[in-house]
Amino acid sequence: MTTQSPDTTPLSAASARGCPMHAAASEGVRPLYGAEAESQPYALYEQLRAEHGEVAPVRLYGDVPAWLILGHRENLEVMRSKNFSSDSRNWHAIRNGTLAPDSPLLPITAWQPLVALTDGTEHARLREAVTEGLAGVNRHRLRRYITRYAARLIDGFAGEGKADLVADFARKLPAFVVAHQLGIPESAALAVGAAVSDMISGGEAALAGNQLVVETVHDLVESRKQQPGDDLASRLLAHPQGLTDEEVRQHLRLILVGALEPTANLIANTLRMILTDSRFRGNLSGGQMTLPDALEQVLWDHPPLAVVPTRWATCDIDVGGTQIAAGDMVMLGLAAGNVDPVIRADADKPVHGNRSHLSFGAGVHECPGQDLGRAIAETGIDLLLERVPDVALSISDDQLQVVGTWMSRRLTGLPVVFKPRRQAAPAAAPQRPRQSVQPEPAPAAAAPAQHRSWRFWRR
Repeated sequence: MTTQSPDTTPLSAASARGCPMHAAASEGVRPLYGAEAESQPYALYEQLRAEHGEVAPVRLYGDVPAWLILGHRENLEVMRSKNFSSDSRNWHAIRNGTLAPDSPLLPITAWQPLVALTDGTEHARLREAVTEGLAGVNRHRLRRYITRYAARLIDGFAGEGKADLVADFARKLPAFVVAHQLGIPESAALAVGAAVSDMISGGEAALAGNQLVVETVHDLVESRKQQPGDDLASRLLAHPQGLTDEEVRQHLRLILVGALEPTANLIANTLRMILTDSRFRGNLSGGQMTLPDALEQVLWDHPPLAVVPTRWATCDIDVGGTQIAAGDMVMLGLAAGNVDPVIRADADKPVHGNRSHLSFGAGVHECPGQDLGRAIAETGIDLLLERVPDVALSISDDQLQVVGTWMSRRLTGLPVVFKPRRQAAPAAAPQRPRQSVQPEPAPAAAAPAQHRSWRFWRR
């Protein structure tokens, strides 16, 4: 599909000018931020697609111009092409100093020596350490830990006959599991999870949340240098690629942010679909869809991240009929690409067993921890629905609230009711906070679940 570039100047002249998207900040180019855009993002994507095709000019905070990739094929092209860098030092707004020093884009785009923001040999070095560190996770033991933590959380509200499945389950379960895998003590898991949530949502609590995460990973690295364990922090420190202590700290922080919020959103959105969409739940209970298939459907329809703003063109290039100049910011539209009518003529039709969605990216920067997130969501939801098979939403679907930014959206609550039940196992005694990071004992094992009506969902 042919689209019109927001700048009609020839590419060579545009590049030489140093700000080739000057027209993108002009009147008529839609902002990607603001109440309207953030409350109805899919409507905005369709408007942009109708006006510009698969690549659209948009404005960010401070009238900063950027390109938003809307097409599924075009997103993959940008993800896999060497003509687009994840290093923001290629951005003309950074090179020329035109980005305001207090721009809210800086915390997201400022370059750091991280696997997500590097290219070439340096990226390969960091990527090897991270992927091999994650590969050291024992999957059988991981499933046991997820089950035990999930059982403990369910026991916390099973006797009440009501719960908020976002606050009481979806946000807590990833915090416990991911913290354990990294080596963070269980006593600190929920505080770290809340801090990451504050970082993502922004506002006054963002700086304090970031500080707590920084202090936690600093203490973790210092502890594991003295006493290595079977955890990701220890594996990164010992990896042959020789990561510095600061590189290990930064990557542990990156993994916390990259794992907790998306996994919590995946659990919450899947539970919402099960509780509110009779056709979705019917496909599950009737056996036409397994729980892993249900997760993939949610990843198609509600990706944890809607937009990834970390690509910059390294040369003048055509994408989807649009001319993009070297130094332009190019944002991956994951949510928009997942509903591209070229590949999904009927967006309401289930996509069974299809993992070609964009939610985890593609190419050299594809999310290395996606299997961990899937395992937490699948195992946790499976156990929840076994233990509380009569769970039902206590309010109407239109009363549920979703908040978000131009990058992501989150369900604020999911209040449910069910018949009160006894605990499956005695709750583990709370542990005293510790001054230093030490290996945690395994949580108490859960007794066999009493309800098996949902077990056939699992493959």
